[in-house]
Amino acid sequence: MRGPDQSVYTMAATAVMRLIEQYDVDPTQIKFLGLGTESSTDNSAGAIIVKGMVDRALIARGKAPIARSCEVPEFKHACLGGVYGMKGAIRHLALDGAGGQAIVVCADIAEYARGSSGEPTQGAGAVAMLLEEDPKLAVVDLPASGSASDYRIMDFRKPMSRFCGQSRAETHQVQDFPVFNGKYSTTCYIDETLHALNDMYAKRGINAAEYMRSLRTVFMHRPYRRMPETGWAISYLFGLSRGNAEDRAELASYCYEAGIDAAALHSEMITKPDVAQLANAEQLQFEVYPLTMAVHKVFRASRRYRREILDKLALGSDTMLDLGNLYTAALPAWMAAGFEQALDENSLAPGEEVLTLGYGSGDAAEVIPFFMAEGWREATAAIRFGDAMDFTIDLNADQYVALHDGRRVNGLDYAPRDEFVIDRVGIADERHFSDLGIEYYKYVS
Repeated sequence: MRGPDQSVYTMAATAVMRLIEQYDVDPTQIKFLGLGTESSTDNSAGAIIVKGMVDRALIARGKAPIARSCEVPEFKHACLGGVYGMKGAIRHLALDGAGGQAIVVCADIAEYARGSSGEPTQGAGAVAMLLEEDPKLAVVDLPASGSASDYRIMDFRKPMSRFCGQSRAETHQVQDFPVFNGKYSTTCYIDETLHALNDMYAKRGINAAEYMRSLRTVFMHRPYRRMPETGWAISYLFGLSRGNAEDRAELASYCYEAGIDAAALHSEMITKPDVAQLANAEQLQFEVYPLTMAVHKVFRASRRYRREILDKLALGSDTMLDLGNLYTAALPAWMAAGFEQALDENSLAPGEEVLTLGYGSGDAAEVIPFFMAEGWREATAAIRFGDAMDFTIDLNADQYVALHDGRRVNGLDYAPRDEFVIDRVGIADERHFSDLGIEYYKYVS
């Protein structure tokens, strides 16, 4: 959870400061600073807030601020905003921003009403990414990426009416509980994943099943552990249906165990269901791919499931259990955790392909191949993902409830260090001066 004096902007700025320091970045070379978030609370300003905080902290340390010619866009599309920001930064570097550097920071607060099904998945945090023309960690292959999008009405939404009338008198927090429909969200995630993968397969002219088996490491958007496992497993079954005779035989064996007719399953898989038609109270719980989900249950119990699904999603997976859902930051956080584990185990090689899949409710998906750079080990050593958890503290039940409900927390043993916090929130609403709701920040060394 975020602390009582933290917001999406303070977490984002803190991540950017640590990135600049840990990679010895020259701030004057940063010509693009993008913010990917779905938790922003200002409908006018975006990444410029982050830039302003970082500039002042850098100057206070006797360093140069970020370039005045830096672009400062905010990217919003649910959990996919950070991926869109990354793509925007890469395109910037390829065109008018050539010769400079870019930073994209993903920052979010995932919070749900107490007692709701989403409450156990809560999380908060930020991940900043450095992008440059000569990458040290991994090369992003945008021409080989796949995209998909479709309007899904009520998958997961945040209508602004939720903010109306909220008091910030006790703490600085604004509560941001989403409107969501769990089972329907899973359906949307799976369907959009399939479409994005198909777009990539078509661009690269590759066999789905053969390609999926060739990969050793996959990172996907991860609201909770089971979601990427299910998404990748269903994608694998779809890949088998489009594969060679041996692939189809493997799929038929799962059908036999599930008591499903293989021809009927194939017919279901080649349909193009209109998922948005389920967006009503009567049909929200229906399965779009009922036969596939039945076969999936059998596949989960097979020996191949660990090799083709769990093993490919293993890097960093256990570490991510400490974080909860980070929305836009979930995918890059998992990548950071995975790269650190790979460094410890020496389990990735320069030039090796690592597949990433980002997803945002609403819905849209992006599947993007990464290829490990020659210097990935040195670059990974500077991430220091594990160190970020040294700042955390455990809450007792009463403290959790108070913090969750936006009340002051008694006995909270937390002293900010090397981070930004909200200093105060403006309350003036006069004709000659107004700062109502404006957050003022400070950097605590």
